Amino acid sequence: MVPISRRCLLFAGIAASRLRADTKAFSFPPEARRYPDPATEFEVVRLTDPTYTSILPAYYNRVFTRNGSHLFYASDRIGSLQIFRMELKTGAMRQITEVEELDPASITLTPDNRALCFSASRSIYVMNLASLHQRKLYDVTEGWDRCPGLTVGPDGTHATLAERQGDRSRLRMVSLVQGVARTVVEAPFTMSDAVSRPMRAQVLYRNGQEALWLVNLDGKQNRQLKLADGGVGPALWSPDGKTVLYLNFPEDTRQLNTLREFTPDTNTDKSIAKTSQFSHFGVNHDGSVFVGASRNVASPHLLLLLRVTKRELTICEHKASHVEMTAPRFSPDNTHVYFESDRHGKPAIYSIQVDKLVEKAEM
Repeated sequence: MVPISRRCLLFAGIAASRLRADTKAFSFPPEARRYPDPATEFEVVRLTDPTYTSILPAYYNRVFTRNGSHLFYASDRIGSLQIFRMELKTGAMRQITEVEELDPASITLTPDNRALCFSASRSIYVMNLASLHQRKLYDVTEGWDRCPGLTVGPDGTHATLAERQGDRSRLRMVSLVQGVARTVVEAPFTMSDAVSRPMRAQVLYRNGQEALWLVNLDGKQNRQLKLADGGVGPALWSPDGKTVLYLNFPEDTRQLNTLREFTPDTNTDKSIAKTSQFSHFGVNHDGSVFVGASRNVASPHLLLLLRVTKRELTICEHKASHVEMTAPRFSPDNTHVYFESDRHGKPAIYSIQVDKLVEKAEM
């Protein structure tokens, strides 16, 4: 046996540590596949390979850089779920994390596009996108569990999440600089999907499909919104923050799901349009056009809905086994719609160009 010197062992250890440190810098070539949609013949692009899982973050989180050049998502192509950054012009991908128990829904850009916030295991992290250096921001308090949802507010100063202990939960805000946390409000049910209101010091959160609640950042005026009767589907702030856009699911399943709008400042609720059984939706930059995913088994389509005319246009099939996974959304300039589906195997990310149907937004 050839003797191994201490120096060799030392260099081997250094090399191994560098290998581990560099794993999050792995890059992968484009793997886009184009095909004509069977329903419309519009060209659809499958951006990720369905032999492994790729997941879009929560529908209310920022996943595109402001100029629309990159998309952030989660994938298990290396064996465990990690965050990837895709260059949308070329389709090239780069792994940027190596963490345990990543929550793919939690991934979100900060408003200035300089950092990424996410949750892994029981911790919240923030990553500098220039250096890819990440630091632990916050650990969920012992005895509590994190509820679904993690967002960064419009001013980029705090992350907002909810924690659960038994039948009660609390809304927490964590400073992105010091990591200091404070409780905004508590509730006797499981909170989820807390989203800060643009241009207002308020947070919207939900109680399952039963209700939406709104609270000031100082914990005052905590109230349930007086929405239409029925189940509450996905909910988004309008781009200007003046209203809550949401899907209403009637108790009578024979009735059509309705896209509705609630104005918190006046406590008024009105219908925008009945839909082809939308179960998920996204909205463009000025709230004039919506993209919805239908749960209709015979017509599992993505459709554009124009607010003014209330008319729909089918753009492609989604054929997702669970329509909730689609989470359709517009690119920042409104030229593309992105969505998730497992129609070809495992969940993958797709896009379709809609610039001939939707007015392009200035960036």
